[in-house]
Amino acid sequence: MSWFRDSSLTWAQLFCVRLLKCGVIPQHAAFIMDGNRRYAKQNNVKKIDGHSKGFDKLSETLQWCLDLGISEVTVYAFSIENFKRSKEEVEDLLELARQKFQRLLEEREKLMENGVRIRVIGNMSLLPLDLTRLIAEVELLTKDNSKAILNVAFAYTARDEMTEAFKKIVEAHQSSDLDTSDINIHLLSQSLYT
Repeated sequence: MSWFRDSSLTWAQLFCVRLLKCGVIPQHAAFIMDGNRRYAKQNNVKKIDGHSKGFDKLSETLQWCLDLGISEVTVYAFSIENFKRSKEEVEDLLELARQKFQRLLEEREKLMENGVRIRVIGNMSLLPLDLTRLIAEVELLTKDNSKAILNVAFAYTARDEMTEAFKKIVEAHQSSDLDTSDINIHLLSQSLYT
């Protein structure tokens, strides 16, 4: 499935969008990709098929966010904890990610037309090199887009993000680039992925 809708909204969908826009629309929405394995089990399909269906639903949701004017969306797609799953499932999930990031590159015209900037946050050192290169290519392609931002939390946990931020601060302090009095909440915020 495409990252973008191929057809226009139906009149009923357009009516719903216009009706919702009469109220307050959030500037940022976040979604946690959860339940794909449960879906697969309940429907007697392979786990990866459940994850693939989950992506299809995510694509639909992201398109609705664009239609509604939500300018930033964060998707928690792959936790570091997911690496504890079976080797087969992890490999399948990483392959699915490769396919979806590759699809973004194939749909670059739609991506640029919609003005979507893609940012992937997480511990990239945990991912295979070919996937990190693909992610970097997508991020580089979209770095100047400003209509909407899609943050994809991949190989991510908040605990890991905080740990990495503290490591950066400690390294800067140890190299004498940073005085202890410079360490504050603003510096911590600047050291985070987002």
